[in-house]
Amino acid sequence: MRIACSSVKRSPEQKQKRMSKYRLDYLDQLEAEAIHIFREVAGQFERPALLFSGGKDSITLVHLALKAFRPGKFPFPLVHIDTGHNFPEALRFRDELAEQLGEKLIVRKVEDTIKAKQLTEPRGKFASRNALQTYTLLDTIEEFGFDACIGGARRDEEKARAKERIFSVRDEFGQWDPRRQRPELWNIYNGKISKGENVRVFPISNWTELDVWNYIRRENIALPSIYFAHNREVLEHEGQLIATSEFIKLEPGDVVSQKTVRYRTVGDMTCTAAVESTASTIDDIIREITATKTSERGETRIDDRVSEAAMEDRKKNGYF
Repeated sequence: MRIACSSVKRSPEQKQKRMSKYRLDYLDQLEAEAIHIFREVAGQFERPALLFSGGKDSITLVHLALKAFRPGKFPFPLVHIDTGHNFPEALRFRDELAEQLGEKLIVRKVEDTIKAKQLTEPRGKFASRNALQTYTLLDTIEEFGFDACIGGARRDEEKARAKERIFSVRDEFGQWDPRRQRPELWNIYNGKISKGENVRVFPISNWTELDVWNYIRRENIALPSIYFAHNREVLEHEGQLIATSEFIKLEPGDVVSQKTVRYRTVGDMTCTAAVESTASTIDDIIREITATKTSERGETRIDDRVSEAAMEDRKKNGYF
């Protein structure tokens, strides 16, 4: 006896809807990858740390860490290397978020390192301590014995970052050597290091600036006000808008004015430029980013313009 099997005919729309149940949204895929990397760090290293500045990328990392480890505590402290030239809005947000989460925050100041090691501060119009913070970072790694430092660097930021591995091995002096980096096939990460070595880990390395903002919108992540349009006194210098502050040396002939600006990335006040913008919501910011053809660091970071290899040189000296 033959039993007839009736097949249900579905329209293309029904088939698409059925298939969509088994497909992850691209943000879900990026999130899952980042959470996997966080858990790999917790499993492979004894004393990791999360580098947390109060900027959008490190805030996103904290949000991902919550998903990876809650309801437990983070298996690492939050660490900030404070240059003394940071935006007050970012520092306030840093302290408030750490207190709200009940997580340990370690702050080490570049000012203390300058005094202890008798370092020479850079001079000039935009005297940035960006390079000097490497000394403080390496001292902090040695002080607490950190074997992995988690950071928010992304490959789309800058060409030196594009060569970065997710597990970026640094030698005993904190230096980055591209020839010593390991292959990362099939999401397998090798965290084996010798005594004194360190690994910098970048869970959102494969994200773009637009991915970060879309994720912030989806997850309703709070950010410092500096990322949204506001009025600020700025110095117009070589096509860039630099916030006036006690760290900037104004000279005769400098053009200072009030403008409506926001920040695409938040570094030191001495090396980060603002962009003219009226974007007051995340949707507005996403529309701006979609239309731009310049990366956030390419448009706003003064320190990356020192030379063609500025970022790579800093990494070789132990920078993030």
